[in-house]
Amino acid sequence: MLNIVIFGAPGSGKGTQSERIVEKYGLDHISTGDVLRAEIAAGSELGKLAQSLIDNGQLIPDELMVSILAAKLDALAGGKGVIFDGFPRTIAQAESLKKILKERGQDVTAMIELDVPEDELMDRLLKRGQASGRADDNEETIKKRLVVYREQTSPLKEWYKNEGKHCYINGLGELDRIFADIVAAIDSKI
Repeated sequence: MLNIVIFGAPGSGKGTQSERIVEKYGLDHISTGDVLRAEIAAGSELGKLAQSLIDNGQLIPDELMVSILAAKLDALAGGKGVIFDGFPRTIAQAESLKKILKERGQDVTAMIELDVPEDELMDRLLKRGQASGRADDNEETIKKRLVVYREQTSPLKEWYKNEGKHCYINGLGELDRIFADIVAAIDSKI
C-alpha cells in the first residue's frame, strides 16, 4: 500500500498536485476539506459545527477528524493506497493516523511538503476565492488560517522528519516541475 500525506499551507497546491498523484499511482484521495464541505452543503450537524469553526479559521477537533478518517479509510479498503490531503494537521492527528494505519497493517510511505511563501499563498487564495466563490477564501479568514498553520500544523514537519517520511518540495513555479519533484520523492520512498 502506498499512503501519501500531502502537506502545506492553504493555497500551496495540495489539491492540484493530489489529483496528479492519484492519476499516476492509482490512489484513492481523501480530502478532509472536501468531506467537510460536503457535510456543510448537506446541512448535517457535522456540517454546522464545521462551518462555525471554519468561519473562525479554526481546526476541526482531532477526535472528530480521526473518526471521519477511519470510516473513510475503511470504505476504501482494497485499493492501492491513499493520498491524505488536509490530514493530519496536528501531531496528535499524525499519531492517530499512524495508529489507524498500523491497525490495518499499513504505514505512511511519504509526507510531501509543498513549501510556498506566504505572500504567494495570499495571492493564490484570494484568486481562488474570486473564481470559486469559496467563502473561506477572504483576506481575514486566510490570515487566521495561516496563523493556525504556522502554530499548529507546521510542527508536523519535524515529526515526519523524525519518522523518516518527510520530503521537501519547492511549491513555487511550474506545475510540471513541481509534480516531477513529487514523483521523484515518492519513488525514492517506495
